[in-house]
Amino acid sequence: MTIFNTMNAGYAQALYEQYLRDPDSVDPAWRALFEDGVRGLEPLSALEIATAGASTPAMVVAAPGETEAPAVATATAGASTPAMVVAAPGETEAPAVATATAGASTPGAVAPPATFAGSAEDLHAVALAMSVVKAFRTHGRHGARLDPLGSPPLGDPAYDPATVGLTEEMMRRVPASVLRIAVPGETFADAYPHLRDTYCGTLAYEKEHIGSHEERVWLRQTIESGAHKVPLSAEDQGRLLTRLTQVESLERFLGRAYLGQKRFSIEGVDMLVPMLDLVMELAAGAGARSVVLGMAHRGRLNVLAHIVGVPYESIVAEFEGGPIGEADGATGDVKYHLGARGTYTTRSGLALAVELSPNPSHLEAVNPVVEGRVRALQTDRSGAEGAHDPSVALPVLIHGDAAFAGEGVVAETLNLARLPGYTTGGTIHLITNNQLGFTTDPREGRSTDYASDLAKGFDHPIVHVNADDPEACLAAVRLAFGYRERFKGDVIIDLVGYRRHGHNEADEPAYTQPLMYERIAKLPTVREQWAARLVGQGLLPREAADAEVEEAHQRWVKVQDAVKASMARRSGAAAPGVGAGLDAAAAAELAPASGEECEPGTAVSEERLEALSGQLHAWPDGFTVHPKLLRQLERRRAALAEGRPLDWAHAEALAFASLLEDGVPIRLTGQDTERGTFSQRHLVLHDAATGGRYAPIQHLSAARAPFELFNSPLSELAALGFEYGYSAEAPEALVLWEAQFGDFANGAQVIIDQFIVSARLKWSERSRLVLLLPHGYEGQGPEHSSARLERFLQLAGEQNIRVANPSTPAQYFHLLRRQAVAEDARPLVVMTPKSVLRLPAAASAPDELANGCFRSLLDDPEAGAGRERIERLILCSGKVYYDAMASERRAAARRTAVARLELLYPLPKDDLRKLVAGYPNLRELVWLQEEPRNKGSWRYLAHHLRDLAPRRPDGDVGLAYVGRPERASAAEGYPAAHLIEQNRIVREALNEGPP
Repeated sequence: MTIFNTMNAGYAQALYEQYLRDPDSVDPAWRALFEDGVRGLEPLSALEIATAGASTPAMVVAAPGETEAPAVATATAGASTPAMVVAAPGETEAPAVATATAGASTPGAVAPPATFAGSAEDLHAVALAMSVVKAFRTHGRHGARLDPLGSPPLGDPAYDPATVGLTEEMMRRVPASVLRIAVPGETFADAYPHLRDTYCGTLAYEKEHIGSHEERVWLRQTIESGAHKVPLSAEDQGRLLTRLTQVESLERFLGRAYLGQKRFSIEGVDMLVPMLDLVMELAAGAGARSVVLGMAHRGRLNVLAHIVGVPYESIVAEFEGGPIGEADGATGDVKYHLGARGTYTTRSGLALAVELSPNPSHLEAVNPVVEGRVRALQTDRSGAEGAHDPSVALPVLIHGDAAFAGEGVVAETLNLARLPGYTTGGTIHLITNNQLGFTTDPREGRSTDYASDLAKGFDHPIVHVNADDPEACLAAVRLAFGYRERFKGDVIIDLVGYRRHGHNEADEPAYTQPLMYERIAKLPTVREQWAARLVGQGLLPREAADAEVEEAHQRWVKVQDAVKASMARRSGAAAPGVGAGLDAAAAAELAPASGEECEPGTAVSEERLEALSGQLHAWPDGFTVHPKLLRQLERRRAALAEGRPLDWAHAEALAFASLLEDGVPIRLTGQDTERGTFSQRHLVLHDAATGGRYAPIQHLSAARAPFELFNSPLSELAALGFEYGYSAEAPEALVLWEAQFGDFANGAQVIIDQFIVSARLKWSERSRLVLLLPHGYEGQGPEHSSARLERFLQLAGEQNIRVANPSTPAQYFHLLRRQAVAEDARPLVVMTPKSVLRLPAAASAPDELANGCFRSLLDDPEAGAGRERIERLILCSGKVYYDAMASERRAAARRTAVARLELLYPLPKDDLRKLVAGYPNLRELVWLQEEPRNKGSWRYLAHHLRDLAPRRPDGDVGLAYVGRPERASAAEGYPAAHLIEQNRIVREALNEGPP
């Protein structure tokens, strides 16, 4: 027997047909009910809607328009199959939905279906009740008590029964099972208070925006059953108090002992540390071996001490003026930027490697770096396959509320979450929500109600929680981790707290937020509130709670005394290396090799090159290569066998393939990198008949390392940050990022400035990351010409990077191989070509790859024995060399030689001196560049070249600049204007003047 009789079902069917003709003509409550059935994969009839739940397994309700899925527990007589949720080691596991037996009213159970004859009014009541359920699930957060400072919630009338016309009597007539909700109660009247407490308590949830039906249903069931709310035992409650005492004592001691010094206190979101404790426990219990944390300043010292395990002594030493660790020639960084590595030991004895990534004051820039580090940890590079296992490492990102909403890199990083080349199996995001950005109120800092709203655009679930409710905070972590384990996706926890002090401890926040800070001053800390609760429950004597505070304080006093005594004994000795730059040994290690030296060896025999080329240009039988591309690949395949020159992409592929055989893992990413922006690379082939993919380089018979190759999203900042993080975590791998055009690297300037060029000196991090930046003036406009070479040269110092502009495929081949195997790991910036990719004059003979090495300077190949006649030496770099050599004036300029500077930093000064000395009658040294005078290499090189240039009889230095004049824009926007200017500078450079 159904809950409605046949006559009422017929009435419902008539309304349903009217709804199908004109949805707006039906009462909103009926429309909401019908929408539940008609937006799914198959429309339900009105009768099926009306009889839902009768004599069938209990269903977890789906939002309007969804196909329903069975709840974890089956609500049939005698069913007894509890589903378990994640609990921290040592905690009692709780069933996701308690077993629902016939006639039972068990908390957490889906009530069994009722059977009674109803009326149209009953069906109307069900529709209204469903609209209230939907309102709770969609907008319950508006009624949640999330603010520890007591501000009233926004509220929403949609989940008030009176708003939709539901009376108490109507609510008692609606069976809870019809609504398919997982809260306790046989009727909607019974269930309503539980729904309100679930969605409008100190926890609130956003999940209805998620596109996956399976995910939404799992989240509803888990949330409404309360499965993530595992009660704490008396022992666990005491342990939590101890942890909060440790957290608070660190901040209070440092605040008193070092008054006014910046520490970016955690106070106001103290529960962050116990929440991270639980993350560590759950991660280790799930089999993870590593956790990588990324966070800004607030709370960083507390996390370093209590999660990473940095000794208290090291933290005190920082405040006393010494470094946390050995500087070893580094310039160092402020204490709240530093990273650290340690081991976290769980309560069950499991050891977990934990790393806090260093981070500058660009607060969210660390996000993609952490994701890249974790991806490196998750990737097995020991064989040719490069297996990726997301379970072995977990990324945790801790954000500020203003930064999460305001910084674009957050969106770029969220977009990486499910991309094949970038996914890390789900990130736990924690927003430490101060409800304030420095002095900026939320209404001035974002256009949304909640700091976390950005994440909804990426289908990530969001959990809001009051930072002063410890048990709710831990429940949020359990739900987040359970979702990550099941669906391998990101989760955002919005930890709504406050900032007890100003933006930093030297700031006075009451100047701009007087009312907020008046409330904060009166509010007990979360430790004080938790201690009062335990005392009130009789679980702990007040004296014991106070004694614990004093004990924690005395420990800090002893630590400070010991550090001061130790520093006094060492007073008189300068801190090693601090502020001194690189010492002599480090500088010698990074000194550039002479262009004639071939260490390390990078040559590859022609026999091996030919074998590799054959494999690089082979594909399975039946695979149809595009006919136009096939001709190009066939020419490449025959080049080595026939002794013909190799183009740029062919040499690059051979460099990669030979390194894979040597056991060097490679990761290459960028926008359209698989094919190449200029249709030159084609490492991935696409079957012209089926669309199937095949990458020959990933099927080399003798490869001993994997080749990761991915097209990146249209991102520079996050994409490059990801690759930097990967390279820093996997120093044995050659990691390359390619910009579509060199100028596009502008979008990643924060990563370049704060990580790539300075991380070694600031944080002692090493990376052999390669930036491939297409550069060269070909009339394509200012955004497609210049890789802003001048910026990289300005950033170069203390042997921090290499900057090269190789002009031949062989030079590029040897440069890549050297970067992969050189012991002095440091980032490499390569100005790569565009038109030169296929220029016949720029091709290299196979012998050039099989012999020699990368040379920092290339002399004029036509100078030969006639060096005595040379009076003018043109030095240039990159593509402009070929423009000069192709000029009709080149043949007439018999007293002029043209040489190429291939390595711009570190500048090969010895090689330059030898080059100049090799022309005994030199009268003038000319620097030729395509870029404007205020860009390119000129201003970096001018003073060095002035020292090398010959002196004229009148005493002037024989040094000249030839190039474009100073300009605001990088290049001409019109091809015709470009040609005029390019021809001018080439003619001027080759104009010898009178003898």
